[in-house]
Amino acid sequence: MKNNVMISLKSIISQDGEISETELFTKAHYNRRNDTYTFSYEDTSATGFEGSVTTITVNGNDCASIVRTGTANSNIILEKDKKYYCHYGTPYGDFQIGIMTQFIKNNIENCGELALKYTLDVNSAYLSDNEIIIRIQNFNQN
Repeated sequence: MKNNVMISLKSIISQDGEISETELFTKAHYNRRNDTYTFSYEDTSATGFEGSVTTITVNGNDCASIVRTGTANSNIILEKDKKYYCHYGTPYGDFQIGIMTQFIKNNIENCGELALKYTLDVNSAYLSDNEIIIRIQNFNQN
């Protein structure tokens, strides 16, 4: 099943005692194959990665990935209770980051929602706690 959908993508970042929230509403391509769900959307100036495409893939509640290609390239792997070191590209340069996933809550099939929570570090120094909540607007399995 492949659809064009509207999604809301809410990002919550906690860093140095400060919490920042952003929310993006955008068109996305949504695909389901067996238990794997994929969302793909074009980044804009609102995300800071204009000219890139971000693809979020999730399989059950165990594993997810966030891949960005275009003007900035990155590949983030999220797996509950495991730490991964990943490439993270920005318009200002590339970094090697550590990612420790607290949870993946995949409620896409029931209500069209996915939540990811993880901690980032750079050179083993804590950077931030992050949460991403994706909601498919007008979600319908049929």
